[in-house]
Amino acid sequence: MENNSDFKLKFLGGVETVTGSKILLEISKNRYLIDCGLFQGIKELRKLNWEPFPIDAHSIDDLILTHGHLDHCGYIPLLVKKGFKGKIHCTNPTKELTEIILLDSAKIQEEDAERANRHQYTKHKKAEPLYTVADVVHAMKLFETHDLHEWVILDANSKFQFLNSGHILGSAFIDFRIRETKLIFSGDIGRTKPMLLYPPKQIKDADYIILESTYGDRVHAVADVKSELLKVIDETYARKGILMIPSFAVERTQELIYLLHQLKQEDKLPKMPIYLDSPMGINSTNVYIKYTEWQNLSRFDLSNMYNDVIFINEYEHSREVVADKQSKIVIAGSGMMEGGRILHYLNNHVENEKNTLLFVGFQGEGTRGRAILEGSTEIKFFGEYRNVKCHISSISALSAHGDQLEMVDWLSHFTKKPKEIFINHGEHHQADALRVKINYVLGWEAKIPKMNTEYILPY
Repeated sequence: MENNSDFKLKFLGGVETVTGSKILLEISKNRYLIDCGLFQGIKELRKLNWEPFPIDAHSIDDLILTHGHLDHCGYIPLLVKKGFKGKIHCTNPTKELTEIILLDSAKIQEEDAERANRHQYTKHKKAEPLYTVADVVHAMKLFETHDLHEWVILDANSKFQFLNSGHILGSAFIDFRIRETKLIFSGDIGRTKPMLLYPPKQIKDADYIILESTYGDRVHAVADVKSELLKVIDETYARKGILMIPSFAVERTQELIYLLHQLKQEDKLPKMPIYLDSPMGINSTNVYIKYTEWQNLSRFDLSNMYNDVIFINEYEHSREVVADKQSKIVIAGSGMMEGGRILHYLNNHVENEKNTLLFVGFQGEGTRGRAILEGSTEIKFFGEYRNVKCHISSISALSAHGDQLEMVDWLSHFTKKPKEIFINHGEHHQADALRVKINYVLGWEAKIPKMNTEYILPY
């Protein structure tokens, strides 16, 4: 360190991209990692997962996890494999959701490697997974859970607390203190009025803010999401088609089920069976059922919203539903179609004009979902190309991320200007648009950090 009144920030991921979120905080001889996400999307990003970790994993004292999405937690088993032995701090729901997501990630990697080797469509001598199910089981032993507003003492000068971020179940931003200096690590900030959860906690001050910018360049449409969903369902039903919804297992899946439950209560749904064909989605839903105190819903909805959905647990049952051409609604993982059971539905139904593929979440650069949304007429999976002939729809207003106005509104509750704002976790134009908007509305200067660049800051 330059002197005893400085600390360092280094961004090891999530810089000008929405994946691989990792922030190193170095205070004197102590090192703390904020989030430990997997790079996803385009090949150049995915390759970063295979490169040597930029610092010695043994040297990290603790890892603080904001929430359980793969872009924030997906690298954890690899970090542990590389020698990390400290505690992994998070909320109770985050631990349970992270375990589900990491086990699914490991299983998909193992299956993809096995399939690539069997069909010989790998360029390598032998395809290998980044990590295995056994690696995940080992990493989960390091987790330590905390309640919201519970102060966690890390060392003589440092402590932190989790505050609700309203993004997904268990998600929190981090209020980190170095002596009297206050740092806020936003993780992912949710909507001002989340569908299922309580809104993000408002705070009044901070010396330094590390702020996400996933939707920093846009304002979510003010839309009647329930009516939009019903319109797509009715149109698909009229064609006697199948509605395929690639959905993120955590939050988006439960939001969709809630909307379908409301439509059912209003007697507006056509008679189509509704399937949740996602082991991870089912396991995540069980966590939502367990932690009702995190959700801003009525007792009736919490008790009844899952009753009309057929959960598909067994693979044989999934194969039967995939092969069946009757009109139905299928929610299946993964959300960006980078793996999971949605690919089997596409394999069988994407070339049928009666069917609909409905996107309900952000599609990262380089993913199959982004390619189709941008007009690709063919898509490759299982080593082969398929023509995209089904109807393509999108409901963009369904988002668990705050938009540009919501992020600026969250900042506007601060009573004084922070010393520094770093804008990360957004593609370049998103991060820069949020930077400009913050300056225009609040008069604050913010900067977009560079990957693996060290920022020395006073406290």
